[in-house]
Amino acid sequence: MTETKKKSRTKDAKARAAATETDAPGGAGEGAHEFRAETARLLHLLIHSVYSEREVFLRELISNSADACDKLRYEALAAPQLTAGDNTFRINVVVDAGGGTLSVEDNGIGMDREELIANLGTIARSGTRAFLDRLASSGEGSSLIGQFGVGFYAAFMVAREVEVISRRAGDAKAWRWHSTAGDGFTVGEAEQATAPARGTVVRLHLNEDGKEFLEPARIERIVRTYSGHVPVPVAIIEVKDGARGEPRAIGDASAIWRQPRSDVNEEAYQEFYGHVGGQFDQPALTIHYRAEGRHEYAVLLFVPSMPPFDLFDPERHARLRLYVRRVFITDQADLLPGYLRFMRGVVDSEDMPLNISREMLQNNPLVAQIRKAVTNRVLSELKKFSQKDADAYRAFWDGFGAVLKEGLYEDMERRDDLYALARFATTSAPEGGRSLADYVAAMKENQTAIYYLTGDDAARLAASPQLEGFRARGLEVLLLSDPIDSFWTAAALGFDGKPFRSVAQGSADLDAIPLAGDAGGETPAPPGEVAILIAIVKKALGEAVSDVVASQRLTASACCLVAPAGGPDRRLEKLLARRGGGQAGAMGLSAPVLEINPGHPLVAVLAAKAEGGAGAEKLSDAAWLLFDLARIAEGEGPQDAAAFCKRMSDIMTSALGGAAA
Repeated sequence: MTETKKKSRTKDAKARAAATETDAPGGAGEGAHEFRAETARLLHLLIHSVYSEREVFLRELISNSADACDKLRYEALAAPQLTAGDNTFRINVVVDAGGGTLSVEDNGIGMDREELIANLGTIARSGTRAFLDRLASSGEGSSLIGQFGVGFYAAFMVAREVEVISRRAGDAKAWRWHSTAGDGFTVGEAEQATAPARGTVVRLHLNEDGKEFLEPARIERIVRTYSGHVPVPVAIIEVKDGARGEPRAIGDASAIWRQPRSDVNEEAYQEFYGHVGGQFDQPALTIHYRAEGRHEYAVLLFVPSMPPFDLFDPERHARLRLYVRRVFITDQADLLPGYLRFMRGVVDSEDMPLNISREMLQNNPLVAQIRKAVTNRVLSELKKFSQKDADAYRAFWDGFGAVLKEGLYEDMERRDDLYALARFATTSAPEGGRSLADYVAAMKENQTAIYYLTGDDAARLAASPQLEGFRARGLEVLLLSDPIDSFWTAAALGFDGKPFRSVAQGSADLDAIPLAGDAGGETPAPPGEVAILIAIVKKALGEAVSDVVASQRLTASACCLVAPAGGPDRRLEKLLARRGGGQAGAMGLSAPVLEINPGHPLVAVLAAKAEGGAGAEKLSDAAWLLFDLARIAEGEGPQDAAAFCKRMSDIMTSALGGAAA
């Protein structure tokens, strides 16, 4: 800085200070300065409203120290003499339990008398009533915090008294700022013997509630959490019996996410992944890049190879840490949607205000833009992962696919991207790993839909009677056994122009697709006899079913249950009933359609007896047995277990030549 500019800066600072300075006793060379009338109100808001966590005061002070070091590093480019003899920047946190003080020391740019008044007196000049009203009544105030320099005053949340001793780089004199957050502050010349050679010491005389911050382990945890990656090394020093101990490093200034990917080895990634993710496995995928342009931010994300213990946490938050210029802000910024909550890592913004609140994070347009861009990048990297290493991706999908599929239900904007990532078990590939693109490529002639079946168990789905007609025609069916499958399929429009269609809902409409080979099955009963049987069964079952029809989808089983056309999926209704904590009937579930197979020997015998005028009671019992057998095939119990047992007992007795009761 030239001498002319320095004099101009000093003159301007003195002019600004004159507005608030009054002569008052306070020691040699010391002047008292009054806060404006609104300052007490502002400090009250800071202590009780702006900061939700008291421990962030230390983050604010360390951030200020890091800024001071950065400023001196910049000024020293033009004036190297400012750092002559000491060009290594550092921040020390000094814990003096005996004296009840906590200090933050740096060897940065420092402040002279006018700068202490201007910088730490900003609160007096900007504490207008309009500003206070905005700060108290809306989230807008949070965005103004950084502009008005009130982060320093967070110290009064834990301190009854604050003193700042500072010497500007290149100056001979050091100065002391002192306040109890009452009516004002004092500024006077500091004792040279106790002042730093360069930089600033902020000493907090802790109040009773603040004594908890005299525990070195607590301080170390706070620094590692909030400021472990500021661009200046941070050390802790304990004072015992008036003697300072040796500095112990607790922050190494190595923000790995800000380094070029080519400069970071796998060991460093693994170490940081364990630190930020709390995981002990190897990450399946590392995403590291820096976004530049309209907004600048650095991103380092990890995809775990093992599902985290909180994968199905009801809160469904992605565990990403948000930093602003290397200063930790929160790990609850929701920078990724819930279906990517397994991701671990860091997003570090250059543009956000340092003191942005959680409420502002929810509505900040910059946060929304970062969220959108980072989400798109993660999905893009997962797609590359799936194409590059199918086996590794298959293992990833097995662990996290059930969560990713939540996006098919929630994120319509990215549904096509998620379809490309999805992998399924099917009747052709029951072991899984089948993509929708593979499915569409293998569709049969005249097949117009992507068929699927939902249920609670993949093995039971594979043996479901609803699949028989599709297998007989060589049609592949997706076997969906995750709870979310019933939700996303209900909202799915289709993939690659092909709609999704449940094989357990409505009519099968398989006439256009011929049977494969000799899969024709038994000769069906005459249509007239089947029609009579259907009428008798429908009358016997009453409201238990919505309809009884001859099935196109059955080839080996006698009967099955399907959902009515246009109605909700049966499994979805059951899930909603369980969520509501009630029985199926209490939730108003729709009655299913009972399909009977005209080609099954049992149905043929019953149809013949119905046409021949067999007893109504026996046919009614047979109707209920068919209905209960269909329920059992779905994994449910008989509708009336006692009645089912009696009917089965009567049939077995009759078949063995006895007399039914």
